[in-house]
Amino acid sequence: MDDRDPNSSGAAKGPSRRALMLGAVSASAIVSIKPALAQTAGSVLNCEIPVPDPGRAGNYIAADGTLVPAGTQGAYPPAFRAFRGEEVKQALNGANLPGTTYEQSRAYTNYIRRLQRGTSGFTCFASLQMPRG
Repeated sequence: MDDRDPNSSGAAKGPSRRALMLGAVSASAIVSIKPALAQTAGSVLNCEIPVPDPGRAGNYIAADGTLVPAGTQGAYPPAFRAFRGEEVKQALNGANLPGTTYEQSRAYTNYIRRLQRGTSGFTCFASLQMPRG
């Protein structure tokens, strides 16, 4: 259908129906994407990072975040539980991980920073690094 006034010189009198339809589709896309982003952000903050990952549970964590044999002087035993994304995010910004001393928290966050693909907790940590907008 043509939006031009048949009595005018052929100039459009306003936005075409097509433009209005595209605008409506865009608005509904924005409305449906925002809750999805909020849900994703929430799940990222609730994901868990074990320290160390279950495959290396018998190791201790050195101050620099490397894994060392159990009982190594100056190293810390495995964390008593996995840390939630929100806790890790706060620790990366200077807070202590729950139930840890300052030095222990630094060792654990150094371990987390060293996580690599295929290691438990890597996806959670990588998600924390993505900018939110």
